[in-house]
Amino acid sequence: MTDWYIIDDVEQLDTPALVVYPDRVKYNIELVKTIINDLDRLRPHVKTHKSAEVTRLMLQAGITKFKCATIAEAEMLGMCKALDVLLAYQPTGPKLQRFINLINAYPQTSFSCLVDNAATAKLIAGEAVANNILINIYIDLNIGMNRTGILAEQAFELYKQCADLRGIHLMGLHAYDGHIHDSDYKLRELRSEESMLPLYDLMEKIAQQGLKAPVLISGGSPTYPIMANKPDLECSPGTFVYWDRGYQLAFAEQPFQTAALIIARVISLPDDGRICIDIGHKSVSAENDITKRIYFLNAPELVFIGQSEEHLIADAGINHTYKVGNVLYGLPYHICPTIALYERAITIEDHRIMGEWKNIARDRKLTI
Repeated sequence: MTDWYIIDDVEQLDTPALVVYPDRVKYNIELVKTIINDLDRLRPHVKTHKSAEVTRLMLQAGITKFKCATIAEAEMLGMCKALDVLLAYQPTGPKLQRFINLINAYPQTSFSCLVDNAATAKLIAGEAVANNILINIYIDLNIGMNRTGILAEQAFELYKQCADLRGIHLMGLHAYDGHIHDSDYKLRELRSEESMLPLYDLMEKIAQQGLKAPVLISGGSPTYPIMANKPDLECSPGTFVYWDRGYQLAFAEQPFQTAALIIARVISLPDDGRICIDIGHKSVSAENDITKRIYFLNAPELVFIGQSEEHLIADAGINHTYKVGNVLYGLPYHICPTIALYERAITIEDHRIMGEWKNIARDRKLTI
């Protein structure tokens, strides 16, 4: 049988090229739905695909809530008529005005954003009143990521203040656990539960004071199966839609299919045993060690020894048989930032080039 990734008319592709396999994307969307008991609890993050076409596939599958990180991603979701969109970011400066413009431009979508301090909450509330709108917010909690958010132990006063501010509507709590990505499932589960303990205490305190019970949003792809088993909790996996080599190796309990590849070519044979491939820092996410950037499905033996902006040098061994022009099918270790390097993804169906999906939300600005 032909390997799933082979493209029969690959000679038409200039490289490096991002390709996606829609059948595998659809499989992943259906699979992510089976892991959770209620679709209303599923809020996928769109940072991975940045694509209106993928968003529409999710909408067609019955998913109505989404999470994003940029105004452009939020606008893409508005364009697709998503019902509920959380900007998982605390807007300030020009970004706050853009967020207000977004709310006004797409009234069919309910937008919300994050807040982690009283001063910003008051600023957002003031701008909302000045613009005669109501802005939905979630309090951003730091449960170990140590990137943004207020500690759950210190968040009760902020919760009360936000509940009383005119101009904003307090929706709930956001607790991202991106620091938990252990390969061992039991250890991941243990660390997840430990990180949530202060959050449970906060929610109990809110209930004791007779305040409105908050909506709780937590978890990414690594902890998705864990969070999906907790009642009354919205989950935000993102990478599942394309999957990648890093998650494929780390999270074996999640059988998502890798659905996006980088097609490359050998472009030079600089000396005996070495080959040069047209995959540089500009073509694949390069924040990891050079051994964990890309994995060639049809050339797993290659040992990478150097990379620059446009080139990847690999040791292929003495007396290798590679030739200039040979095609390589590369699976990125980290798909999310890799997608942001490409303006479009070429779609592959039945082993042939069929069309393209624009990664429109890779831009910093669409219209707003």
